[in-house]
Amino acid sequence: MNKRQWRVGIFLFDDVEVLDFAGPFEVFSVTEIENGQQPFVVETVSEKGNLVIATNGLKVQPDYSFDNVPRFDILIIPGGLGAREREMYNDNVINWITNQMKTVQLMTSVCTGALLLAKAGLLNGKMATTHWASLERLKIEFPQVEVQREVKFVDEGNVITSGGISAGINMSFHIVKRLLGSEVAQNTAKIMEYEIII
Repeated sequence: MNKRQWRVGIFLFDDVEVLDFAGPFEVFSVTEIENGQQPFVVETVSEKGNLVIATNGLKVQPDYSFDNVPRFDILIIPGGLGAREREMYNDNVINWITNQMKTVQLMTSVCTGALLLAKAGLLNGKMATTHWASLERLKIEFPQVEVQREVKFVDEGNVITSGGISAGINMSFHIVKRLLGSEVAQNTAKIMEYEIII
């Protein structure tokens, strides 16, 4: 993945957990390399492009719908009540995620977004993690997934899953480090006043 700029897409839906998407959005948005260049373009997408009402009432207007979405290099699937109670049963969403896997370089999830990846069959035979309260559900409903406990994230090459809510920030720093090196990741963490272990 040696390129100058990556297009990062974040999937949004009603009752999405705010920090699940806002954490990664912040990390990728503030990352800079030499001469203040931004290596990541971060955009949002929802199924129909309509205004999304996240957990606790935050309203977010996505950039795209499934119909006009551009090709992303990195796709982030967040979690929340909407993911585990509705979107994982939405065939249109699961099919879209499955198709995105054919073109993205990195498919990632935060929190219970892992349930959507598992439903799409993208975690079969892979190690993965999710929010601690849904680890057992992931294990029972998707026995082909090797569930990992007490980790912030699991990197399986082209698929990365992370634990609950704030763990998406750790995963995002890991991706920055993986693509651009430790120094860029550390500088980004300093901007955010966030402590990371590299």
